[in-house]
Amino acid sequence: MIKSMTGYGGAKSEAQGFEISIELKSVNNRYLDTSIRLPRNFIFAEESLKSVVQSHISRGKVDVFVSVNSSGADSLVVSVNEVLAEGYIKAMRDLAEKYDLDKNIPVTAVTRFPDVLSVEKQEADKDELISVLSGVLEEALEEFDAMRSREGEKLRDDVLSRADGIERLKLLVEERSPQTILDYRARLEARMKEVLDNTAIEESRILVEAAIFADKISVDEETVRLSSHLSQLREMMGGGSPMGRKLDFLVQEMNREANTIGSKANDAEVSKYVLDLKAEIEKIREQVQNIE
Repeated sequence: MIKSMTGYGGAKSEAQGFEISIELKSVNNRYLDTSIRLPRNFIFAEESLKSVVQSHISRGKVDVFVSVNSSGADSLVVSVNEVLAEGYIKAMRDLAEKYDLDKNIPVTAVTRFPDVLSVEKQEADKDELISVLSGVLEEALEEFDAMRSREGEKLRDDVLSRADGIERLKLLVEERSPQTILDYRARLEARMKEVLDNTAIEESRILVEAAIFADKISVDEETVRLSSHLSQLREMMGGGSPMGRKLDFLVQEMNREANTIGSKANDAEVSKYVLDLKAEIEKIREQVQNIE
């Protein structure tokens, strides 16, 4: 399936109290250029997300925007320094025994001592977060690919339509070429009669001159190659793998054949067909720049 290089996709999810939102967009580019924009404390996931993008996209400038709301993820963990607490309790019991005090020590008394209790933010599970982020990105890429496929269908239809137009123009060139030789022979015979003052002209001489001219302006090889290129173009447009670069090269070859036909043309009508042909090839080239 043909895919455009331009597209947009987005998805959301939650994990470990984090609200995660991912959006991505892409524009044309010769190679794959991926930019992942993450909050500072999520930089650890950058390379993993790039790998996910690379598994879906072969070329284009891709911007991925990751937004994380961490307001629900600030879970606090209270921990007890048991060694320190035991030390305080032992010291208090020793004091109670030495000074004949009440040995019942309330918990609240122990917790008031410094560093017995400590409060820390719970550490997020990075591996799990990477997994969740990658999953959200996969969802966004599904929407992204669907949009690119829709655009790709439009590109394919337009390119194939223009390929048909090139085929028609090529046939007109082929049909016109024999008449160009006949016209040249008539002009040649008229000029020779004028120069030789209507003296009888050898038919063989005219045939030789016409044959030389016919060989010089022959575009059979070019039209055959152009037909082959059009066949390859149609075949590739029905394929499913990324083919933008191959199409770009193929269009260059088509343009080269058109230029050669134009340079050989010694006829105003053929020159007009070639101009129209080159215009269609250029429009295909513009569309190919949008294909992955």
